[in-house]
Amino acid sequence: MPYGRLPMRRTKEILRLKLEARLSNRQAGQAVGVSCSTVSDTVTRFRASGIPWPVPDAMSDSALERALYRPRGEVATDEREPDWEHVRKELGRRHVTLQLLWSEYKQQHPDGYQYSWFCERYRAWAAKLDPVMRQEHKAGERLFVDWAGDTVPVVDPDTGEVRPAYLFVAVLGASSYTYAEATLCQDTDAFLSAHCRAFQFLGGVPEILVPDNLKTGVNRPDRYEPDIARGYADLAAHYGTAIIPARVRRPRDKAKVEAGVLHAYRHILAPLRNRVFFSLAELNEAISARVAIINERPFKKMSGSRASMFRELDAPALIPLPAEPYVHRTRKSARVHIDYHVELSGHLYSVPHHLVREQVEIAFTASVVEVFFDGQRVASHARSHVRGRATTDPAHMPSSHREAAAWTPARIESWARQTGPATEALVAAIMAARPHPELGFRSCLGILRLSKTYGADRLEAACARALSCGARSYRSVKSILDKRLDTLPVPEDVPPPPPTHDNVRGAAYYS
Repeated sequence: MPYGRLPMRRTKEILRLKLEARLSNRQAGQAVGVSCSTVSDTVTRFRASGIPWPVPDAMSDSALERALYRPRGEVATDEREPDWEHVRKELGRRHVTLQLLWSEYKQQHPDGYQYSWFCERYRAWAAKLDPVMRQEHKAGERLFVDWAGDTVPVVDPDTGEVRPAYLFVAVLGASSYTYAEATLCQDTDAFLSAHCRAFQFLGGVPEILVPDNLKTGVNRPDRYEPDIARGYADLAAHYGTAIIPARVRRPRDKAKVEAGVLHAYRHILAPLRNRVFFSLAELNEAISARVAIINERPFKKMSGSRASMFRELDAPALIPLPAEPYVHRTRKSARVHIDYHVELSGHLYSVPHHLVREQVEIAFTASVVEVFFDGQRVASHARSHVRGRATTDPAHMPSSHREAAAWTPARIESWARQTGPATEALVAAIMAARPHPELGFRSCLGILRLSKTYGADRLEAACARALSCGARSYRSVKSILDKRLDTLPVPEDVPPPPPTHDNVRGAAYYS
């Protein structure tokens, strides 16, 4: 699919891996799940667009898509393909380099490939000659990660409950430098947090992460196009690394971590088998001591140790850690309601009013809620766990709101008037009780729609009863109808709704 359109998230990931992580077309294609030609075409289109990298924050996903995917043929070139077989034979000669062969190629084809593309295309062609992938690891290139199958019991000192702890293992390819820790579960948060602590332990980040095809990291395993879990992909983007899962039923792809897990069994779990641990912190302290022993133990068939090889090979080649560690954000899609709020766990959060009825993405942690539209963050709020309330940014409520939206308090009161005076009085009271009338729209519309289920007469009676008892919510009116309280007379000791006069706000107040 060299000229097919990719989702903008995958397009940006390709550009990041090529222009920032400096991966080859093959590695970038494996990480994103596309072909080498798609990677090449994406980079070609981006360079031809003249957009700087990184993409400016102000540029939306839609604008980037329009800039990259023009009509077919615009980015095609007249460059002629070199004779790669001749190139391969010439490279077999002494002192012949790709630089020299490219110079000779350019003399024959001045409008041909530039040097970087010449090298990339040759390597992509050469990779097809030998389908067997040898286990040769560059310094700082790959970190293999997996969970060990066996668990360690952790005893609660207060209740005596025994919980299994799971062992996370990470091994660097070049030096076999090992990291391990225990967690009480294997969910996404535990998996990603273990990666963050592993990077902190290593003091840097590898170019490529090689996980097994576990659910927390890979949504859908596939030899050619694995679907990486969103949280795992976000972690990789934050640390500037790439994810290339091990191929299914290809044990050689993860031989390093399999050996690391075996070492964990023999040199961590076995020596600790007779100890009783009463907390996860106590267990991880013991594991840390055993990991230090593993890394400092001398090799049997070569000089040095994992630790010395790490300091010599991997440590200088690792990508520096970012200023802040990655914080996992759970994501969900939502549609903005007419009151320009989105709902998360029963609480409402405002977004700019012009996004009414738009589909947005909510990214949240235990303390922060962020809303994204078209790849751009449009709102950020402190997380609240109070159900039925709203967190509203005044900047999201401009004075032009009523001009931009078709929904107005007068229109809603007019609809309520068709049911009866009690319904009209209740919706007016609900809007008046809110800090801003629009925040009551959702409750009012819900109340009016109850007439489709219960009929206008019953709804009018239920609203009269809600007014008499001071109820000001959709749930209260629905509860009255569900329990058939609307069929009972309104208590006489409760005064009826106040009459309309100059001191009561009506529909004209909002116009």
